Amino acid sequence: MLTFDAAKCEARDSYKLMSGLIVPRPVALVSTVDEQGQVNLAPFSFFTGVGSVPPTVLFCPTLRRATEGPAGHRKDTLHNVEQTREFVVNVVSEELADAANATAAEVAPEVDEFKLAGLTALASEVVKPPRVAESPAQMECKLLQVIYTGHVPGAGVIVLGEVLRFHVREDLVENFRVDPVGLAALGRMAGNTWVRTRELLELERPK
Repeated sequence: MLTFDAAKCEARDSYKLMSGLIVPRPVALVSTVDEQGQVNLAPFSFFTGVGSVPPTVLFCPTLRRATEGPAGHRKDTLHNVEQTREFVVNVVSEELADAANATAAEVAPEVDEFKLAGLTALASEVVKPPRVAESPAQMECKLLQVIYTGHVPGAGVIVLGEVLRFHVREDLVENFRVDPVGLAALGRMAGNTWVRTRELLELERPK
């Protein structure tokens, strides 16, 4: 077994280890708007639920090099969330694989990733960012807290949001239980590898 001292690892090497070991990761396709109403859409695989009272989710942008974008170290999504305190998490299904991947491109803030990826913007009920109409489920969220784990490129930022509205395609939910096969959610592995959720394993929890 190989042992790596995290304090001596380069940032890119730590990322390779984490993205390879913390798998599979669900993908949050996050939509936001800035104060001028410009829409942004980007995927994040460091994403999970936190609790149900209130229903809370988090996703984690990383700080980038200042040369990678006009917002300095902050990605457009983080910049927008801090400005408007709202975002939408759109579930990525198999049908959205190519479109979600297209939104990962580094483009100028004025570029509409909905159009770039051929997706349809659908008005939300209680927040300004639109939902992705093609997504099988969406969560409208208000910002609770932003936590910076560092302030250098590669540092993580924890964005905590309270879910205000759940939207789930009608054929996928019964008595609040979501059909995992019908949802056909995608996950991320390391590098360019994604994973399907078709092969399921049932294990009864010990009593």
